Amino acid sequence: MKTQHAGAHRLFSNPLLEKLSRTHISVPVSLFILYAIALCVWNAKFTSLSVSISILLFFVGWLTFSWVEYQVHRHIFHLETYSQWRKNFQYVVHGVHHEFPKDKDRLAMPPLLSVTIATVLLVLLRVILGDYVFAFLPGFLVGYASYLLVHYIVHVYAPPKNFFRTLWINHSIHHYKDGDTLFGVSSPLWDHIYGTVRKRK
Repeated sequence: MKTQHAGAHRLFSNPLLEKLSRTHISVPVSLFILYAIALCVWNAKFTSLSVSISILLFFVGWLTFSWVEYQVHRHIFHLETYSQWRKNFQYVVHGVHHEFPKDKDRLAMPPLLSVTIATVLLVLLRVILGDYVFAFLPGFLVGYASYLLVHYIVHVYAPPKNFFRTLWINHSIHHYKDGDTLFGVSSPLWDHIYGTVRKRK
C-alpha cells in the first residue's frame, strides 16, 4: 500500500478534467436519491406491479448493490497491478484515495459519471427485467447513496459509540492495516460470506 498523505493530490493536468474528477458528497447522493424517487413514481403510475412486489424488489436491489459494492471494491479497485496500464487505472479509480484518504472531494464518484452509470443500468436492466426494473433499480441506487454517505462519514467524522462503530473500525483496518481485507464499506456481510474478514491475532 502507498504511504498515506494528508491533503489532496492533482490527478489531471487539464483543469476541466481535474474539476470533473471532484465533487462534494451531497451532489451524487442527492442525484441518486432523486433518480430513485423518479423511478418509484414511474413505477407507481405506469406499471402494474403491486406494492408488496415493489417493496420486495426494492430491498433485493439494495442487497444486490451491497454485493456489487464488495465485488467492485475487491476485484476492480484493488486489481493486480502487473502492468503499467493497470497501475495507472488502479491509481486513478482508487489508489489515489488510499494515498490521500482525507481528500473529501474524492470520496464519491463525480456527478456526470454517476448519472451516466445510473442511466446505462436503467437501459440494460429494462431489457433484462422489464417493468421490474422500476422497483429494483431504486433500491440499488439508494444502496449506492447509502454507501457514499457511509464512506464519507467514516472518513470525516469520529466513530460513534454504538453498533455502527464496526463500520469505522473495518474501514480503518482496510486503509491503515491490511488493504487485502474488509472490502465491504456499507456492510460487513459479504466479507463474512467470502472470508475476507481480518483474522484477529
